[in-house]
Amino acid sequence: MAVGEGTTGGYTPALRFAVLGPVRAWQGEQLLPPGSPQQRALLATLLLRRGRPASATELVDALWDEPPQQAIAALRTYASRLRKAFGPRASVLVSQSGGYALRLGPRDELDLDEVSQLSAAAEKAVGSGDLTQAHELYGEAVELWDGEALAGLPGPEAEMQRTRLAEQLLTLREQRLDIGLQAGLHADAVAELTALSAAHPLRERLRELLMLALYRSGRQAEALAVYADARRLLIDELGVEPRAELSELQNRILNADSSLTLKSVPSGSPARPSVRPAQLPAAVPDFTGRASFVRELGAQLAGAGGQVMAVSAVAGIGGVGKTTLAVQVAHAAREHFPDGQLYVDLQGAGAAPADPTAVLAAFLRALGIPDDGIPDGVDERAGLYRSLLAGRRVLALLDNARDAAQVRDLLPGTPGCATLITSRLRMVDLAGAHLVDLDVMSPDEALTLFTRIVGEERVASERRAAMQVVGACGFLPLAIRIAAARLAARRTWTVSTLARKLSDERRRLDELKAGDQTVKATFELGYGQLEAEQARAFRLLGLTEGPDISLTAAAALLDRDPETTEELLESLVDTSLLESAAQGRYRLHDLVRLFARACAERDEQPPAEREAALSRLLDHFLASSRQVYALERPGDRLVDHVAPTDHPGLAFPDRNAALEWLFAEAECLLARVRQQRASAGLRRAVDTLLTAQDLAESGAFSHQFDQVVREMLSVAREADDELAQGRLHELLAHGHSMDGKFDEADAESQRALLLATAADDLFVVATALSDRGVIGIYRGDLEAAETYFSRAVEAYRADGNLPGEASAVCNLARVHLDTGRVDSSIELALRCVDMHLNGARQPLRVANARYTLGMALNRATRHAEALEEFDRAMEVFRATRQRLWEGVTHYRIAEVHLAAGRPAESARHAERALALGGIGGEWRRGTVLLLLGRALSELHQTDRARACWEDALAILEEIRAPEAAVARNLLSPTSV
Repeated sequence: MAVGEGTTGGYTPALRFAVLGPVRAWQGEQLLPPGSPQQRALLATLLLRRGRPASATELVDALWDEPPQQAIAALRTYASRLRKAFGPRASVLVSQSGGYALRLGPRDELDLDEVSQLSAAAEKAVGSGDLTQAHELYGEAVELWDGEALAGLPGPEAEMQRTRLAEQLLTLREQRLDIGLQAGLHADAVAELTALSAAHPLRERLRELLMLALYRSGRQAEALAVYADARRLLIDELGVEPRAELSELQNRILNADSSLTLKSVPSGSPARPSVRPAQLPAAVPDFTGRASFVRELGAQLAGAGGQVMAVSAVAGIGGVGKTTLAVQVAHAAREHFPDGQLYVDLQGAGAAPADPTAVLAAFLRALGIPDDGIPDGVDERAGLYRSLLAGRRVLALLDNARDAAQVRDLLPGTPGCATLITSRLRMVDLAGAHLVDLDVMSPDEALTLFTRIVGEERVASERRAAMQVVGACGFLPLAIRIAAARLAARRTWTVSTLARKLSDERRRLDELKAGDQTVKATFELGYGQLEAEQARAFRLLGLTEGPDISLTAAAALLDRDPETTEELLESLVDTSLLESAAQGRYRLHDLVRLFARACAERDEQPPAEREAALSRLLDHFLASSRQVYALERPGDRLVDHVAPTDHPGLAFPDRNAALEWLFAEAECLLARVRQQRASAGLRRAVDTLLTAQDLAESGAFSHQFDQVVREMLSVAREADDELAQGRLHELLAHGHSMDGKFDEADAESQRALLLATAADDLFVVATALSDRGVIGIYRGDLEAAETYFSRAVEAYRADGNLPGEASAVCNLARVHLDTGRVDSSIELALRCVDMHLNGARQPLRVANARYTLGMALNRATRHAEALEEFDRAMEVFRATRQRLWEGVTHYRIAEVHLAAGRPAESARHAERALALGGIGGEWRRGTVLLLLGRALSELHQTDRARACWEDALAILEEIRAPEAAVARNLLSPTSV
């Protein structure tokens, strides 16, 4: 019944029931009184009978192992209380044949029914080939469990149903994991499969999935060890050999069977990603000619579903129309790539070609991978990228490539996908590529293009003049477009007028001979028609580096308010000299940028105007990143030690908005810093890096950040600027420490401390002392570490830097912990938390303090309290995108669980630490593998434990880490 379910009045809210956890009932949003355990057992029994009546005898047997004398009377009392709890919906509980039934209405809900609906939808998605959707649906079904089903209910019926529902949950998790492996989510699956196989050691299907997930993650030795552990357990416990499927999988792994790699989904049933990128730029409506090329490239792309991936590379001089052709072909071929289209301008013709590492990060984001899921290195990113595209049909358009080396890591690598590349060079060294050389347009094509833009009516009467125009443009499409656009925008001009203007050889003869000079001549035509403010904006935009520029950054560069700046930039978009990259972002084609820069050098006078514009842009980035730093670390004195700026930067409403800006502007910010070569702005450039150091710990930009720091160090040395050098050495020390390269970190921190002392740089002196202490902890020199931290406390205190002082106290707690002073370690950690909460008030530093407190509490065997501190720290690390700290916190949580006798949970968190993509370097990976091996050993998975320790030993010996001795000891015959 839609209204009242049997009432005569107004609307009565529907009933909602949950049995996948504690048994609960709601009427609308109101939670109904739970009642006694037997009353809830009666409700659950009737719910699970799906409206079928149960006799009194059946219900008594369901609720009690040994029924009391007054069982029937008690049953009636429970039924009466249920009706009372249901209020106006009491009629859903009906008496029938001496027993009861629960008759729900069409709007009433039961969580178990939702599981059935989600499972059915998931099966349908699998049938249609949508693996990602199926994985999500199974995940939603699993998440409906809120702990143990029918938790706390008495009686044989509840016990039987608990067992059944637990098996249903396990089956759903198996199905979700199976689908996840088919969809390329093997790295994410390892942690859960490790925990599940520990909880259900005799369930062979889980072992199969775990072996496959490990194998696809590049961990073949561990995959084989899983089989050995499973076989030994089955023989010892059941006296049987593994089933045929498990043994066959072992043989296939031993033989590196190629069929174990991700399989393509059958044609017509593509596995679609949850995010389908559609990044192709808009195709031009007046595309003209190139018919043979369109057919040739279209045929190549349409054949991408065959045995090899389709790769086509279009080469030609700048302005010949490579991008226009490629975009047109890509749009025409979209139907062959239903899982999406990726696009990137690789800026190969410019001074700073796009880094494949950064491009892969952008592609991974476009494919739905969050920042905290993007691996650190180019190889890991390329591997994840190819895994995501396996079994899918995606087109990647790589525009303006510098050479084959720049694009190799960006190729999908599996049938069904295709890549279309444009470049000024012929990529003869790109294996398997279909090469296309694009020349200038034919005279007829050029005239057709010109006519379509200008209009048939204006060209028909001056056909000869029109041919003169396109001839003067060298039949280059870009030049023709610019010339035609000028004419179309000026209704008082005739075609002959434009032809006469182009006939002036002083303006275009040399530029129209060949190659890039032809493009420059065409750009000059457009530039010459700009109004003064437009021309100034165009010139100054040419001075910038980076893939694009935001509206707010452009406003700082031009020294105009955002509204005026937007009008200027949009007017340049109309002239085709500027592109609208996205809402609020703009970019110059690489050749246009070179031309604009030449115009700036020629026309922007005096030269100091150019430096002033770039100085304003640097001010914008420094002032804005200083705001980000201040919001992330309130009270930190660094913001008072950075160079002053004339530009106020951006004001952010909160920390989340600040971080969004920082990560969105990362590439442009780093490009502007890299551009700084003059000593006048050197310190501001260095301070921009200091205040943007969150990028160093992000994983997504760590490599680029490190490269820029090194480049700026060379500049600082040439300028003989000790303060700048000290700050850059400190950034390098911090980066090496994060990567586990403690010898290099030690050397850099020594240099930073010496230079900062000489330059009287109080902030870096304190920070370098603190970093030296951290390095001392990791190198085992605890006496030196304690000395450095004590000096750091004094230095921070002298500078009035309470957050820094609190962090140094926190690090002292680490030293006390490692020297066996557990009680004083807890006291210092609590003091640090208190200092941050009541004085410094920095969420990130509070999280660091809680992390240290968690370690101390774990050592004191106060495991529950330790986990509480780590969980609170983890929330902050995730919110602030601190992937390094997120990973090491998973490691520490794994330590707690192992110490508390929960090895399965320990293994799960250790796998989570590994799944973060290697952030923190090989040293951290090696130490996590040591811990994972210990957890697996406790689970009696001795072969897999040994495989982990062997991998750890190889890693730690390679980097000459002292923990290698621990690995050797664990691998001794008496350890496993």
